[in-house]
Formats: sequence, C-alpha cells, structure tokens
Amino acid sequence: MKAENKKYVVLTCIALAALFLAAAGPFYVVEEGSQAVITRFGEVVGSRTKAGLYLKAPFIDSVTVYPRRILSLDGDNSRIPTKENQFIVVDTTSRWRIQDPELFYAAFKTLDAAYTKLSDIIDSSTRTIITRNRLSEIVRSSNIINDSSDQQTEIALVDGEDSAEIESLISADYENESVTKGRKALCEEMAEEARKMVGEYGIELIDIVPRQIKYSDELTASVYNRMIKERNQFAQAYRSIGESRKTRLLGKLENEKRTIESEAYRISEETKGKADAEAAAIYNKAYSKDTRFYEFWKSLESYKKTMGKFDSTYSTDMDYFKYLYNSEGR
Repeated sequence: MKAENKKYVVLTCIALAALFLAAAGPFYVVEEGSQAVITRFGEVVGSRTKAGLYLKAPFIDSVTVYPRRILSLDGDNSRIPTKENQFIVVDTTSRWRIQDPELFYAAFKTLDAAYTKLSDIIDSSTRTIITRNRLSEIVRSSNIINDSSDQQTEIALVDGEDSAEIESLISADYENESVTKGRKALCEEMAEEARKMVGEYGIELIDIVPRQIKYSDELTASVYNRMIKERNQFAQAYRSIGESRKTRLLGKLENEKRTIESEAYRISEETKGKADAEAAAIYNKAYSKDTRFYEFWKSLESYKKTMGKFDSTYSTDMDYFKYLYNSEGR
C-alpha cells in the first residue's frame, strides 16, 4: 500500500510539474507577417523572422513581437524655405519596415519610440534637400509644361515674324523655371539622406513621398501676383503685335485702294477718250451732211446754257445772236 501511495505521489508531482511548465509558457507562436526578438534578463539572445511554433526558456525568456510587413509614417506639416528663401508647407508620408529586429529592439524596444525617432529623421532629411533646391524643382517633376500644347498653341496663333517675339517671351518666362531634377529625384534624395541615419537602427526606409506641397500664405500672394504679371506681359505682347498687324494691314489696304482707284481712273479716262472720239466722229459726220443746221442747233444749245446767266444785255448786234433775233440766221 505504501508503494502504491509513493507511485501516486510521484505521478501527481510529475503532473503538477507538467501543468506548471505549461502554465509558464515554454512555447510561443510567431504569426505570418510578424517577427520576434527573444531576450533573457534584458539581453537579446535571438530572433525569429519566420512564422511558426518556437520554444523558449520559461520564466527567464521574454518574447517581443514586431510586424514584418511594410509600415507607413505620416509626417507633420513643416514650413520649409527653398533655395530662393521662399517658404512652402510640406507634408510627407514614408514607407519603412523592420529589417533587423535585434538592432531595432536594441535601439527602440517599442514601435512608438521608433516612430518618434524616424519622424525626426525624415523631417530633417526633407528640410535638408528642399533648402538646397529651387521651388520649381520641388513642385514639378519635368519640363513638360515648357513644351505643352497650350504653349505651342499660343505660339501657333501668331505666324511670321510675330511668332518669334511670342516664342522668345514665353521661353524667357520659363527659362528660370526649367527642371533639372524634378520632384521624383528629390524624393529619392530625401530617402537617401534619411537612410544614412536609419541603417544602424535595423530599419529599411523604402521611400519618402510628399503627400502635399502648398505655398505659405505670404508666398501665395506673391505667386498670384507673379502669375498676373506674366499674363499681363503676354496680353501686352499680343496687343503690340495686334497694333503692328493693324498698321501693316491698313497700309496694305490703302495701297490696294490707291491701286484700284488708279486703275479705275485709267479705265474711265480711256472710256471717256473713246466716247469723245466716237461723239466727235458722229458730230463730224452730222456736220458734214448739213453744216447750217448743225451750226443752228449748236447755237440754240449755247443760248440755253448762257442766257440764263446774263443779268442784262446791252447789245444784240453781234454775230452770237444771229439766230436769236434774225429769222434767217444772218
């Protein structure tokens, strides 16, 4: 009986030990998309980056789980000066992941601490790159606006020598805003600048992208005024070209008018000459048939034209009145 009691006691102890070990949690699970760091008395003793069931030393080992997926970090709005000392407000977002969980644990231990540090690094790199570059490099990605259809349309609306003037005006306007890098290249520079500082923390920084770029209040007014000035310059150029065209067209119109009038006068004079020649021939033919009747008829026509203009006649004893007071016309 005593032997049986001993056996039950031993089995009970074994069962209690097993329950105790099970309660202490010698196993842990790393889920898909996660990774874990194992520490013993605060010292890192290993890490697990693949999903599965793992064994740890009860009571003395601690497991800290981190995400293995890509994480995002939205920065705060930052007021940053450009190379021209024009202030813009930049809001960035970045993607990153924990590449080395052991280094990450040694540097931060918690995700919140990593977010704080990473936010400072990204803000610093963003400020560094933006202050080195002009505004046009930051807000534009290419020079496509310089060769846009709108610009070509503006030039195409004016032909001849005038188009060269418009093209030079537009080219001069965009010359100072030509893009050599563009926003995409600057984003990569920001990421490279930040990667110099995050590698030692076991972090892989994938990219930094400006989520929003807007002008500061004082710069907004300046930009609008500049846009108004540019449009006024274009308008004045078109007005000048219009006035020049108007002057040229009016001059051309006047020359054409003189040419037409001169040609019309020449034709009319030729027509008059022919008509006078025909009339003279008819008169001559009629006169040759009856000279006395012709002379009589012409005298009557002369009387009609001249007699009404005489206020008084002092004598009719002249050859001019021979058909008026002499029935025989002598």
